[in-house]
Amino acid sequence: MATIGRVRAVAEAVAAARLPGVEEIVASPGRVTVLLAHGACGDMAGLEKTLTVIVTQTASTTDDAGTTYEIPVIYDGPDLEDVCTTHRIDRRRLIALHTEPDYVVEAIGFLPGFGYLAGLPESLATPRRATPRARVPAGAVGIGGRQTGVYPFASPGGWNLIGRSPVSLFDATRPQPALLAVGDRVRFMAADLSTDDWWQPRSQTAVEQVPSATITVVQPGLFTTVQDLGRRGHRAAGVPLSGAADSMSLRLANLLVGNAEDAAAIECTLLGPTLRFDRDATVALVGAAFPGLPANRPVQVPSGKEVVLGHATLGCRGVLAVAGGIDVPPVLGSRSTLVTAGFGGYAGRPLRAGDRLAVGEAQGRSGLIKALPPRLAALKRPCSLRVIPGEQAALAGDAVWSQSFRAGSRSDRIGLRLHGEPISCVGHDACMKSVAVFPGTVQLPPDGQPIVLLADAQTIGGYPVIGQVIESDLPLAAQLRPGEEVRLQEVTIEEARDAMRECDAALVMLGAAIRGAAS
Repeated sequence: MATIGRVRAVAEAVAAARLPGVEEIVASPGRVTVLLAHGACGDMAGLEKTLTVIVTQTASTTDDAGTTYEIPVIYDGPDLEDVCTTHRIDRRRLIALHTEPDYVVEAIGFLPGFGYLAGLPESLATPRRATPRARVPAGAVGIGGRQTGVYPFASPGGWNLIGRSPVSLFDATRPQPALLAVGDRVRFMAADLSTDDWWQPRSQTAVEQVPSATITVVQPGLFTTVQDLGRRGHRAAGVPLSGAADSMSLRLANLLVGNAEDAAAIECTLLGPTLRFDRDATVALVGAAFPGLPANRPVQVPSGKEVVLGHATLGCRGVLAVAGGIDVPPVLGSRSTLVTAGFGGYAGRPLRAGDRLAVGEAQGRSGLIKALPPRLAALKRPCSLRVIPGEQAALAGDAVWSQSFRAGSRSDRIGLRLHGEPISCVGHDACMKSVAVFPGTVQLPPDGQPIVLLADAQTIGGYPVIGQVIESDLPLAAQLRPGEEVRLQEVTIEEARDAMRECDAALVMLGAAIRGAAS
């Protein structure tokens, strides 16, 4: 297995080479994952040859790369006494053991800026909590198994919390938002105890006043957020893609109202919002069907009108585009909402009653189309998701492809949880290693029920990877309602590329038809 220093060196060398089509480079234990931009399927043989040369040239790299950071810790976490009891040590000994090593960052993921730190003394290795906390405060220092780390944001978490640190590990306003990178070293230092109420949740991003607001949220519906096509180029810092879960619907909705395909829009889930428009607007609803608006066509909404979308009658997620686009400040190059980190979109959270949204100036003209291609016009039921088998697919046997699953009620923008006959993965524990994951990655957790990762999925995952849902089918995965049936269909990389080209060509034709209808 490659050393952490060599992994970092390879990642940096690939980035420095500025290879055509390379969009993301993610380092994880023992490997570097290179993600190509959408449609970049050119000289793959040449790219593989260049990458092989880079790997060969870094063969002698040692672990002495990176920067060392000293991070102060106040050791007063709620699990500190339990950890001491587990290992039959006192608080002073725990602090001495935890502050002794120089830890190495072996991966960034789970949350933006979260560093998985290797080097925890074996005498402090502690199993994760049987029941994860619903909310771990930002800055909490924890131990999970043989790793330790600091939570950059408030989030659910199952690690044992032994302390807290005031250091900001991630700040989206910095040129390099993540403090740590793979290969860096961390040395913890014991700090003085504090009497403040730091363990209370930190305040979220303040909401800026929007004097030019044109849309008022009367009722927010269910998990309604602002989304565009996502933020790219930041996976190495642990930042997910985000963006619309059904990117095809967002692109089409924007085309219908004359926007650029990547303009920000409103995404809602199962129950749509009630919105009041304070000036005339042109909107288009695509994706899930709601009774409050006709789908797949531009609609003129007069000033003062309330639009009540209601409950979805088909599909799961609707995308409502408004001519001019939803005008919220971009964060790391995107207006998408990343709720797990509390940034982007509208104050980094789902919309609430009383929120007021600004809309940009319309740039193009809306147009009506007569028909949509079959795969865009309707949500196929029962649904079949085409999957490229992953490196550990063989360990799960034929059960992945031979049965139907049901979409689980706990599915969200992070992942589509599938329920069927549990799949036994031979040697499951040996397959538990941290690797780069992406929207569409099919993971197999210990319960044998697959998870298809979606737009807000973490950048590093530890479950075995049994496949990758092809890009052109991710919109279908995002539209599955709880209880609906789905099968996983094995396909090749060549078939995946053909499907992607087909979808892109369909959108190009639709765009031309819309522009023709508007002229």
